[in-house]
Amino acid sequence: MKKLTTVLIAAGLIASASACSAQQQLTTAETCDRINVVVPSFPQGPGQTAANRAANAVRPIVNVASADMKPVVTSILAYLDELAKDEPQDAAEKEAHQAKLEEATAGFQEAGTKYGELCRG
Repeated sequence: MKKLTTVLIAAGLIASASACSAQQQLTTAETCDRINVVVPSFPQGPGQTAANRAANAVRPIVNVASADMKPVVTSILAYLDELAKDEPQDAAEKEAHQAKLEEATAGFQEAGTKYGELCRG
């Protein structure tokens, strides 16, 4: 009887722990709402600190974003992460960084268009 009780208690604890740790997928509207809260923190200039803060605010949204919004949020995060990086001193690394930044900027602009369609449209 004691073994059965112990097994049932352990199973209950495991089930409740897994239920608490499971992340719930947001709807597109909920994802838009979360992004709308973060948008004011997006950097207006090239400041690394502001980009880093905005990226850290977006980072938790990526895992729970709706399927439609996940590529948008991922592109936004990639852009902010690239902005937050230190500019390299070496000419070759500087050129590679600039290319990555241009690619991230293009992705960010596409994400902005998709964000407008899904969240405002």
